Amino acid sequence: MYMKKILFVFSLVLALTIDTTTNACTNYLITKGASVDGSTMISYAADSHVLYGELYHWQAATWPEGSMLDIYEWDTGKYLGKIKQAKQTYNVVGNMNEFQVAIGETTYGGRAELASQTGAIMDYGSLIYIALQRSKTAREAIKVIADLMDEYGYASSGESFSLADKNEVWIMELIGKGEGEKGAIWVAMRIPDGYVSGHANHARITTFEYQNENKWNDPNAMTFNAKDVVSFAKRKNFYKGEDKDFNFSEVYAPVDFSGARFCEIRVWSMFNKVADGMDKYWDYAKGMIENPKAHKEGEPFVKENFASNRMPLWIKPKAKVSVHDMMMFMRDHLEGTELDMSLDVGAGPFNVPYRWRPMTWEVDGIAYCNERATATQQTGFSFISQSRSWLPDEIGGIIWFGVDDAASSVYIPMYTSMTSVPETFAVGNGAMMEWSDNSAFWVFNQVTNLAYTRYKNIHPEVADAQLAYEMEFINNTPAIDAGAMELYKKDKNAAVAFLTNYSVNQGDRVTYGWKKLYQYLFMRYMDGNIKTDRPVPPGYKYITPKVEQPGYDEEYYKKIVEETGDKLKVIGSGH
Repeated sequence: MYMKKILFVFSLVLALTIDTTTNACTNYLITKGASVDGSTMISYAADSHVLYGELYHWQAATWPEGSMLDIYEWDTGKYLGKIKQAKQTYNVVGNMNEFQVAIGETTYGGRAELASQTGAIMDYGSLIYIALQRSKTAREAIKVIADLMDEYGYASSGESFSLADKNEVWIMELIGKGEGEKGAIWVAMRIPDGYVSGHANHARITTFEYQNENKWNDPNAMTFNAKDVVSFAKRKNFYKGEDKDFNFSEVYAPVDFSGARFCEIRVWSMFNKVADGMDKYWDYAKGMIENPKAHKEGEPFVKENFASNRMPLWIKPKAKVSVHDMMMFMRDHLEGTELDMSLDVGAGPFNVPYRWRPMTWEVDGIAYCNERATATQQTGFSFISQSRSWLPDEIGGIIWFGVDDAASSVYIPMYTSMTSVPETFAVGNGAMMEWSDNSAFWVFNQVTNLAYTRYKNIHPEVADAQLAYEMEFINNTPAIDAGAMELYKKDKNAAVAFLTNYSVNQGDRVTYGWKKLYQYLFMRYMDGNIKTDRPVPPGYKYITPKVEQPGYDEEYYKKIVEETGDKLKVIGSGH
């Protein structure tokens, strides 16, 4: 009989040494059969304390024979080397291209000994944006990524990619081969139609049907993989056992407390919204990992070492998912669970569902953690891609794009055939330590950070403004599509110009509208008051606004008294 081992403690290596500058991102994946309108969708939050949110754009281009492309690491800007340029590259807006291919990512790190590869050129960010410039389908993007890593080496740690086109949705997980070897080992799995998936900074592919040869052109193909994905693990003494039992995640990135509590819990939060029965995975999501047999450091993993209570890679939702549902998934703070951050003492008097870093801390030698929810303060940008097979590519692709914390951002429709981007979102308009008054990133951060100071009062007003914009865009999309289609029938370029103009105008309009929202909120909530303007009555030259000073909730006052005793007691009051 197997012995059950439940881990309640941190992995000291992983949980207590989290690098707060590293991207820590969340992806949700929706197939055609699982969406309300038959589109495929992926979401992505680029979460880094030093990532400046802006909308990238590469125009389609034809390149002379022999052209080379300089590669700079996406996270740091470090020059890595040169690669051969493709003859033809495609228009890319953010993380989606003109053929409705979209790619998101999450960093999971994985085995430390595989994280560096001297001379490697292709980091994960470059793989994403180059694949988008060279691919017309998701599976073509997978092959581009695999071929680039084989030829030029892989210069990052473990990564999970979400890839979608107008027909298919895939998850691809990869990790480098370490020093002395070139390239990466990887697996890609297609999400079955009608199902949804997710990943959030932990590898999620477990067992899979190994392919001796990848059938790239087989429409029924559900798995692609590196030929040595299993043999490499055996050669490195990472795994011992039958090939059919090989588990990518457990061998290359074993799940521990931090992997579940800080990462998998974000996948659970979405799964729990769309399907029944997720309660049985709640202990796992909280970090209680069940292993039939404990793994001993230095020994290869065997089947019995793998976590036995993990969530499935994909689930079937009980109802179809809309683009607005996806927006709301990205705004989750673990509401409705015992870990809701707005309900404990750390939320302060105004129920703030955020905790400033570090993620872990100690009291009297005992380690504790802050929760890591999907919505987080350090988001640079986030998006929901929507690929729609029933429309021409020039009209079908929309990347719903926002900057800063998704809970207080606005997702704005950017059609991915557009030939320019809004000035307020453009690369070069401000930087992480360079202010710009008309930068969407700084405008949204002003509103968000003001809301953090009195969250329960200010955030509802932000959410109302957010909802008004987004529902306007969602409701208007059919009319915009129809207008573009009428132009498309006569002149494709006219349709693209129309969609470019629409997308640019909405981006700039929302930014300047948000700027006015900040001005209003600052005046209304200045100095701890809540002020409401009122009309000047007859016979008055002016009238001051109505002022409320609601103070704190009774429960918070009780906490103050519990901590201070009689120190603040009014003499003569009570008994």
